[in-house]
Amino acid sequence: MDTDLRTSLTKAGFTIRVTDERWIHITESHDYMAGYLDHVIETVEDPDWLVKGWTDEIIAIKQYLVSSSVKKYLVVVYKDLPDGFVITAFMTSKHEKILKRGIIWEK
Repeated sequence: MDTDLRTSLTKAGFTIRVTDERWIHITESHDYMAGYLDHVIETVEDPDWLVKGWTDEIIAIKQYLVSSSVKKYLVVVYKDLPDGFVITAFMTSKHEKILKRGIIWEK
């Protein structure tokens, strides 16, 4: 049975879920994400940018300092619906490429 690990409120006001199935998928695909569940929630709730997805997904991006001089961007892809959910999440240093998809909202 798929259970909710955490829920988060999006900028559009919907509650979305991070399910155990999705979290396992995320951490198996990107093992470095294992300790970043709280950051995923923070990125959805307080993103630096919201970007258009491929179809009806939203992409939230938030900058984090991983060391005193290294910036990384956490990318969270989710369905922003009344019963929405996180699809995937990963870190990148090349957020500009994602921003080219079309910024919906910016901090």
